[in-house]
This record gives sequence, C-alpha cells and structure tokens, in this order.
Amino acid sequence: MKPIQVLFDEALLAELDADGEVQKKGRSAVLRRAAAEYLRRRRRAEIATRYRMAYRENPGLGAEYEMCEKVGTLPDE
Repeated sequence: MKPIQVLFDEALLAELDADGEVQKKGRSAVLRRAAAEYLRRRRRAEIATRYRMAYRENPGLGAEYEMCEKVGTLPDE
C-alpha cells in the first residue's frame, strides 16, 4: 500500500473519528472501503449511461427477439 495525505476539515474528522467502525478498524480501512464503494458506484453509473445511450439509438432487442419483448422471456435454445 502507498501512504497518501488527505485533508479534512476538523468537524468532519471529529465525526469520522467518533464512528465505531473507524475506532475499531481505523481511518485507513474505512476510507479505503469508502473509496472502493465510490468507484463501484461510478462504474455502475457509467455502464447504465452507456446502456441508455445504446438503446436510445437502437431501441428494443431487434427483429429476431420482437416476440420475446412482448412476452417477456427468451425462447428456449
């Protein structure tokens, strides 16, 4: 792991330090988990945006699957 420097205002740092999980696991562990969750949410949002853009340009699944859209299931293979 690589150490970094992060600046917090005193009120936010006090609130963070008062948290039970921070007291048990430490600031670094909690902030690593928070950063990882932030990145997961950003990736999910980016994927959702790309899907919306793709289906806006090409709505539906195509002629091959028109019946599936109406019925709501895919055909058995």
